Amino acid sequence: MLERICASLHQIQRMIKPITIADFINLAESIPLIDVRTPAEFEQGKIPGAFNIPIFTNEERVLVGTTYKQVGREQAILIGFDLTGKKWSGFIKEALEIAPSKKIAVHCWRGGMRSGSMAWAFDLYGFEVYLIQGGYKSYRRWSVEQFEKPYQLTVLGGMTGSGKTKILHQFHSNNEQVVDLEDLAQHQGSSYGTMNVLVQPTQEQFENNLAFKLHQLDANKLIWMEDEGLTIGKRCIPKPLWDQMRNAPLINLNVPLQHRIDLLVNEYGVLDPDFLIGCTQRIWKRLGPEQTKHAIEAIQENRMADFIRIVLVYYDKTYHTGLNKRNKENIFSVEIDSSDFAANAVKILQMVALNLKN
Repeated sequence: MLERICASLHQIQRMIKPITIADFINLAESIPLIDVRTPAEFEQGKIPGAFNIPIFTNEERVLVGTTYKQVGREQAILIGFDLTGKKWSGFIKEALEIAPSKKIAVHCWRGGMRSGSMAWAFDLYGFEVYLIQGGYKSYRRWSVEQFEKPYQLTVLGGMTGSGKTKILHQFHSNNEQVVDLEDLAQHQGSSYGTMNVLVQPTQEQFENNLAFKLHQLDANKLIWMEDEGLTIGKRCIPKPLWDQMRNAPLINLNVPLQHRIDLLVNEYGVLDPDFLIGCTQRIWKRLGPEQTKHAIEAIQENRMADFIRIVLVYYDKTYHTGLNKRNKENIFSVEIDSSDFAANAVKILQMVALNLKN
């Protein structure tokens, strides 16, 4: 009997498979990933696609951590068992809803006791468990590595209102590789960039999502990005990647002013006037007091085209300043005189095929 029990336990233990984060991401099979850190840790930054089944609440983790530092490891473990004693069946039930096939991956901050305990419980119940070595911390290191890799970038530029984002979406529809930085940052990149509805992820989460997106693409083939400053709203593009963007070929869209105004009126003219006024007041030093006054008056009087025309003076000047800092040999201009974004995308791709692709 004892031999059979030992054999059974040995078989169960073999179902816990230590795995690196890189190997997990590259698995051919999609396996649900369980993050057992606290809700606060999970909110700050998570591996894309992960589910949160926290072993401890935010307050419980503080208690365990304080005990560990002030009393010792053994007492902290005992408190941890006291706090989780009645939770284990709930953990199993949550895991079954997420992974009914009973195949699952687990991680905590750095592959310590929290993920080890949860992996043991899942294993005991009969799950096939992948335990991420190094935990979430290893994913953060992996993310940094993605930003340092060389990519075949081509950057789509043009003054505000040129329709760059819409053209990028057309590129994606044409099976081009695209990284939409503004979508990842949940910000349109200007003082008005939240559109009064968007909420930016944390810097950690922005980087996590960006690294994951880059990994999904073929680094040896052309990747399109929109021309951005180092920051998008309050989020910062990782410097190694941004440096590559600055040195990449830039397709500069020359779009008639009226086309740009019409596009921006459609996008921003429907927003709450108080939101537009507040955003305009935040850039008054750049616009100047007189232009700020005229812009606000235009908003209040619902003269959206006049408002757009005024603020474009500042944004156009900013764009030209950035353009002048680039290597002129890497700038390729395209005249765009149509509002047909699908046709414009094809025109740009044809130009790139003639001038940039070997």
